[in-house]
Amino acid sequence: MRDYEKETAFLGEWGPFQRTIFFLLSASIIPNGFNGLSAVFLSATPEHRCLVPAGANLSAAWRNASLPLEKQADGTLAESRCRRYRLPLLTNFSARGLTPGVDVDLSEVPQEKCLDGWSYSTDVYSTTIVTEWNLVCDDDWKGPLTSSLFFVGVLIGSFVSGQISDRYGRKLVLFVTMAVQTGFSFIQVFSTSWEMFSVFFLIVGMGQISNYVAAFILGAEILGKSVRILFSTLGVCIFYAFGYMLLPLFAYFIRDWRMLLLALTAPGLLCIPLWWVIPESPRWLISQGRIEEAEIIIQNAAKKNGITAPVPVFDQSETQELESHEQRAHNFLDLIKTRNIRTVTFFSVFIWMTITVGYFGLSLNTPNLHGDPYLNCFLSALVEVPAYIIAWLLLRTLPRRYTMASVLLLGGIVLLFLQLVPADLFILSIFLVMLGKFGITAAFSMVYVFTSELYPTVVRNMGIGASSMASRLGGIISPYFVYLGAYDEFLPYILMGSLTVLMGILTLFLPETHGVPLPETIEQMLRVKGFKYKPGFHNTRLSRENSEPSKILSSTAL
Repeated sequence: MRDYEKETAFLGEWGPFQRTIFFLLSASIIPNGFNGLSAVFLSATPEHRCLVPAGANLSAAWRNASLPLEKQADGTLAESRCRRYRLPLLTNFSARGLTPGVDVDLSEVPQEKCLDGWSYSTDVYSTTIVTEWNLVCDDDWKGPLTSSLFFVGVLIGSFVSGQISDRYGRKLVLFVTMAVQTGFSFIQVFSTSWEMFSVFFLIVGMGQISNYVAAFILGAEILGKSVRILFSTLGVCIFYAFGYMLLPLFAYFIRDWRMLLLALTAPGLLCIPLWWVIPESPRWLISQGRIEEAEIIIQNAAKKNGITAPVPVFDQSETQELESHEQRAHNFLDLIKTRNIRTVTFFSVFIWMTITVGYFGLSLNTPNLHGDPYLNCFLSALVEVPAYIIAWLLLRTLPRRYTMASVLLLGGIVLLFLQLVPADLFILSIFLVMLGKFGITAAFSMVYVFTSELYPTVVRNMGIGASSMASRLGGIISPYFVYLGAYDEFLPYILMGSLTVLMGILTLFLPETHGVPLPETIEQMLRVKGFKYKPGFHNTRLSRENSEPSKILSSTAL
């Protein structure tokens, strides 16, 4: 086949067929928004303290004094969450009529662990997996590990989904992985242990990212050039944010974790009818030699758009020659072949990882902010909408590296300023956190485009893949940045802010790609600034007259 774009140009760019595909595939992303960050409420840790049995023979004074005071992360004193004074001794003191703090020096009374469990506050959450399986104190590491295991599933899913999609088709993988995400989320509702819940959560993560990638690729291959850019940069991102905004709304009205998870799972069933509406990718069918099936899809699309299509659309007698067979095969070692591409790869990997740590770290930390956790989570989701829109507008007209460095510096600096805000100005603190989330989210949207333009065609997919793998690793460690807040409430912001500022500075050393023809070979790559290169090693770029203008290649993302 000569050129798929030219062969199907008669369909137009924005007819009823394209609009249907655009909105239905974007809508299929909505469940990813609330499933991907459901751990914010499912694994939230409410206020808790050691349980003192009601049957303990203690006076009111000794019951009130049964828990030692400890210094918290914010510097205040509060009752210990993980220790209590030895109950037999308190019972003895109470029976003798002694007064705590007067007759008995509490600092000399031995302490013990919470042998009878914990008492949890139900002011915010009725139940969570933390209260279900007592994931506190010695087991508090299991809470962030739960979220990390989800991102381990995302890492595995992102690694295999592309290969499976190339072999079995975009549509089949899209609906099978949606079924995996919905089905195993439903099974999670009936988990009888933390281990069972976590294993299923890992599988949900695999389905979640595979579903996202399949929908992304399917839309990019079906839609025309101009709509493809809009779909890749705004369509999937905005609808993901809509799903994220639904999460706190569901959680606000459903405070029990099992019923909440069930409610979050149910919308996945609404995607079943889409099987009969969303077609397979004609591009993929043609690549597999299934010309007749691709012909039927395009003919139906033309009919839906009210256009008379040529018969046949595709010449089945033509043999498709793959350009890659004429070129030398490339592998991941080519990403570190020269100093220039090695530097680009190094910078890209750390920029992607840092952005992901910041994005998910701030998203997962919303329950720990001052004020209502449901409102904070909603604001965290809401701020993503203008971030995506502004990022798209900036990418259309302004230089890449200055724009991306600016939003990274904005996000990092405001996070560093948080420690300077007085404790009573919590509204200002929340505003700065949301401003930081805005900057990091905008950078998240831009980094796909910028990275795809830095790498040459021969290794572009591998470069994006390596950066994306680093991004998944960032997601795995992000819950532990939040976990550090138990020791110092500003420590997560200091670390995320410092790393984000550093990455913003590093971005300035990368070459500018806006308005520059895309490199085809490693030798044609633009040079990273600040490095000396050997004389005589020339950058033989294609001439602007013979090169395709630079485009936003978000369709190569993930």
